Amino acid sequence: MKYTLRQLEVFLAVAHFDNITRAADSLSMSQSAASGALRDLEDQFDIQLFDRAGKRLKINELGRLLRPRAEALLERAQSLELDMAQHQMVGQLKIGATMTIGNYLAVGLIARYLDEQPKAKLDLQVANTSAIVARLINFDLDIGLVEGEIQHPDLEVVPWRRDQLEVFCAPDHPLAGKQQLSDTDLLSASWILREQGSGTRQAFDWALHGLLSGLNVLLELEHAESIKRAVAEGLGIGCLSSIALRESFELGTLVPLRVAGRDFSRQLYLVINRHKYRSAGIERWIELCHQA
Repeated sequence: MKYTLRQLEVFLAVAHFDNITRAADSLSMSQSAASGALRDLEDQFDIQLFDRAGKRLKINELGRLLRPRAEALLERAQSLELDMAQHQMVGQLKIGATMTIGNYLAVGLIARYLDEQPKAKLDLQVANTSAIVARLINFDLDIGLVEGEIQHPDLEVVPWRRDQLEVFCAPDHPLAGKQQLSDTDLLSASWILREQGSGTRQAFDWALHGLLSGLNVLLELEHAESIKRAVAEGLGIGCLSSIALRESFELGTLVPLRVAGRDFSRQLYLVINRHKYRSAGIERWIELCHQA
């Protein structure tokens, strides 16, 4: 590109004031610097934009022809500079969410974000915790919403909200009538669980520490809905977030089971790459998550 935005600023200021000194003052430049910028602009294209009479410059026909286009270009450049300075450019936000969050929580957050930023573009990618972590590390995602514990030097992990896992079964399952399940009951049951690498499975394994080697894991499935259907068919008992089970409990298609001496609470997290630039969009998304 043969011209600079500064040269265009000088051209427009001189066109406005008809005087190089006043134009230079308006741009906080020396007169010689302003004269040099205007001269360089004209010399680069072998044109003359002003008729000169002593110190007075009057824009000529070519100058008048180019002036509105230069004005428009400079206004767009100034608008871009303001957006970058205020970090308020609305662009694409790439969000990664683990299964439970992506299927039951993220849509409401997206609706609130788009209500504020209708021109924004959101890309929601739903995967298990390990996959979300890999994409964050590789800068393929802007921010992650995860269920599992994460430790990685390149990732900042911020506590978001508490969650509770629920052990559940079909209403006609033999364990459904028990007031409380013992470790013996847990070991005797067939389990339908999330796959290894998911945050839900990680929390389940923590809760049942000491029993894992003796559990009868019949099926490992990636999707909560598949687990719920398998459990409803009587294939075994399951363990999922209470968020994913709320409607099924209300309808009575599945029933909760109380477990003695086991803590099924867990923390959900916001995760971002420490080296990721935090745009206004990312910061606002984080704010909405905490408000929700």
